Amino acid sequence: MQRIHSTLNKKKIINDPVYGFISIPTELVFDLIEHPYFQRLRYIKQLGMTHLVYPGALHTRFHHALGAMHLMKMTIETLRAKDHEITTEEEEAVTIAILLHDIGHGPFSHALEHTIVKGVSHEDISILLMNKLNEEFGGQLTTAISIFKGTYHKKFLHELVSSQLDMDRLDYLNRDSFFTGVSEGVVSYDRIIKMLNVRNDHIVIEEKGIYSVEKFIIARRLMYWQVYLHKTVIAAEQLLVKILERARQLVLNGEKLFATPSLGHFLSRTLTREEFIKDGHLEIFTHLDDTDILSAVKVWASSNDFVLAMLCNNFVHRKLFQVEITNKPADGKVVEELGKKAMAKYGITADKIGYFVFTDSIKNNAYRAGNGNIGVLMKDGSVNDIATASDYSNLEALTKTVKKHILCYSKELGFSD
Repeated sequence: MQRIHSTLNKKKIINDPVYGFISIPTELVFDLIEHPYFQRLRYIKQLGMTHLVYPGALHTRFHHALGAMHLMKMTIETLRAKDHEITTEEEEAVTIAILLHDIGHGPFSHALEHTIVKGVSHEDISILLMNKLNEEFGGQLTTAISIFKGTYHKKFLHELVSSQLDMDRLDYLNRDSFFTGVSEGVVSYDRIIKMLNVRNDHIVIEEKGIYSVEKFIIARRLMYWQVYLHKTVIAAEQLLVKILERARQLVLNGEKLFATPSLGHFLSRTLTREEFIKDGHLEIFTHLDDTDILSAVKVWASSNDFVLAMLCNNFVHRKLFQVEITNKPADGKVVEELGKKAMAKYGITADKIGYFVFTDSIKNNAYRAGNGNIGVLMKDGSVNDIATASDYSNLEALTKTVKKHILCYSKELGFSD
């Protein structure tokens, strides 16, 4: 990366639609934002396919990272005002840790992690990219990486980056509700931050902030059902998964498909996690964004392969799968009957049924009691878990993971409306 000339003013202000003006705190943070690895996030939507349900959900991971950085600044100010020592170096490090927490996301992460780079999570890639940036910036990110990984001696700093009440969640709930228009996700982020404290090296919420945190947990639960796990969002994501699976199958069988160099690189290879980390695959990954996937899908809609062409045309014209969400797995006879219908209607062989009829499962877990819980600092100085400290009787019920089963099939098969 070509370094920016030192005379350039790096104390920039960004106008954010959610929080208003966000300031870039240091020159190092400015240089990281300017880096191509981070700028790539401008071209990756925060919510993937969700705009097909909520048309306003076109905000990017770039937006989200800056918002989380802004909330971190507010939090550090609050904790310092309560006489907790956070050095200037630690402040910059924890700011960088939250800024870069999502840098490893690829386009349409869910679909990509299931098909193109299996076994390699965006968290893995974030760490790898932070290490590369640390080399490039002469070791200036060492403390930030330590905080991000949870190895820094002040554990509470890591909890601000990754926990059940971190700046990541506070921003994405607020931001996603803002851009989708789903008001149930709005949380009192400013009040929650003002109520944060540190006890025994852990982040806690003061007792008078308990109702704001209750609302935060409930908002998270509602946003999952209304936005992140909305059945039409699932339908769109599953369609993209099937498209990438089919494209990959064709390429591995020797067929030539249009793809940008970066997408083509991963379609034509089956990489283990260890192989991905070595041999330059990481650098190629940093050239992937939403446009690679979308341009390929548009071209593949004219493919000679019936399955790929049909899936891509359905994607382009928003003819999504029918999705049925139930508490129990789908009836095997129903799935078999839909499979027979698909074979008859599309003239496909049994090995291709899975592109048009399939099952899966989803989970919604608003709050996990136990390790890494949200502690409430009571007036008597004790710390209790939010689930037991709360007088909201339903909160304990929200600690249970809800698992639901989904059945997806082409709407043309018309098993139900």
